[in-house]
Amino acid sequence: MIDLLLEKSELSLIVDKVEAGERLSYEDGLRLFQSQDLNTIGMLANLARERKNGNKAYFVTNLHIDYTNICAVDCLFCSFRRDVDHPEGYTLDINQILEKIRKVRDQGLTELHMVGGLNPDLPYDYYLKLLKAIKEENPKLHIKAFTCVEVDFFAQLYGKTAEQVLRDFKEAGLGSLPGGGAEVFDEKIRKKIAGEKATGARWLEIAKTAHRLGIPTNATLLYGHVEKYDVRVRHLLQLREAQDETGGFLCFIPLAYHPENNRMGKMGWTTGIDDLKTLAVSRLLLDNFPHIKAYWIMLTPALSQIALFYGADDIDGSVIEEKIYHDAGAKTQDALTRETLIRLIREAGRDPIERGALYQVVKMWDL
Repeated sequence: MIDLLLEKSELSLIVDKVEAGERLSYEDGLRLFQSQDLNTIGMLANLARERKNGNKAYFVTNLHIDYTNICAVDCLFCSFRRDVDHPEGYTLDINQILEKIRKVRDQGLTELHMVGGLNPDLPYDYYLKLLKAIKEENPKLHIKAFTCVEVDFFAQLYGKTAEQVLRDFKEAGLGSLPGGGAEVFDEKIRKKIAGEKATGARWLEIAKTAHRLGIPTNATLLYGHVEKYDVRVRHLLQLREAQDETGGFLCFIPLAYHPENNRMGKMGWTTGIDDLKTLAVSRLLLDNFPHIKAYWIMLTPALSQIALFYGADDIDGSVIEEKIYHDAGAKTQDALTRETLIRLIREAGRDPIERGALYQVVKMWDL
């Protein structure tokens, strides 16, 4: 029956390419996004996913800290940033950040995810002292911090090259970069929704610089706003090309635009169909990316379970205290326990693997 369905599918030529392990083209990616045949797209993405990761589904015990919401750039889509003099603006000092870590590190914490706004009033030493202090108290904790956009801002603000910033941060304890700030690489759209932010080309340049310095990174795509399918496909192919060059990307995370409390306007929420399709097409086009993440904070835990059969092999982790998506209207919890994450994965029929930040196995949880 499945073979008969595939024979009738408009995607039959793409089916043949995926089964043969051939790289998909721009035209293939566009056709996948335009197709309403979600079942076939999902089956293909699941095939690609299982070729890379078998039945494994990863999660991590991690902590999110957004160290400041003060930002010199006012992106249309952002609900998190505040002006310097805004009553809701904040910047955490080093002791406050250390205290947040102390409260949860006994839970088996292995990864710290730390990002913030582009705060023009913080000295360069703040970041170096922060990294060193975290590492001194928590020598085994992996610090995944500062997006490529933040690194670009630091380089401009402090009169350094991005390479100098990355070298300094790595020496102070930085382990990897998160994937935020990529948004969309299409410069016309990027200028419209985030005009003052580093360009897409600059984001890619800094990511590749990090890779060459031995600092792995993640990558993202912000979708579901004013972009069209062709923009998504070109974004993914630019990431694929960069990965061919450096091999330094660990994971890709598609991020759905959330419409509340920002200046983009009420464009509506993405649908479950679009979310699953975007994950699946990402898995199919990004054949050189080891992992695709279904970020449960954004998708909801329930849809993240389903996503494990639409190309995703990772549902992120405990998170704890996520602010950026919740400021934009996310209705999900801001943390999940290890037991809940394991249950979500087990109920999906996948094998739960607790990982470290670099996808090293911390523990395999038997079904």
